[in-house]
Amino acid sequence: MPILYTTKASATGGRAGRAVSENGVLDVTLTVPKELGGDGATGTNPEQLFAAGYSACFLGALKFVAGKEKVKIPDDATVTATVGIGPRDDGTGFYISPSISVNLPGVDREVAEKLVAAAHIVCPYSHALRTATEIPATLA
Repeated sequence: MPILYTTKASATGGRAGRAVSENGVLDVTLTVPKELGGDGATGTNPEQLFAAGYSACFLGALKFVAGKEKVKIPDDATVTATVGIGPRDDGTGFYISPSISVNLPGVDREVAEKLVAAAHIVCPYSHALRTATEIPATLA
């Protein structure tokens, strides 16, 4: 299967550092939320970045499946991703707990439910989470 687009971002300093995309458009200060032991300084964190990416991607998937079904997605449609983090029950690390909330004003509820279900199949974030996609890790 061909890869259609590839990008890179790098982080330094871990949760209290900086993340930059290869083209420099994304350049953010990373801070640790108070809930995770940080000082609550101004900045973002991996969970916020994941939520932003997932919500944007899911809305794109929703528009894709709606287009196939000839359904107009309203311009003011929103997808909100909520991403929680906590310790795993086995004590070996952490897990994330994502959820999606979709607002499709003016779209019949039954139609909207079918579109959301189809978008979960199309969206690569949903697919990766559902299938526990293997992530290769290499040393540079």
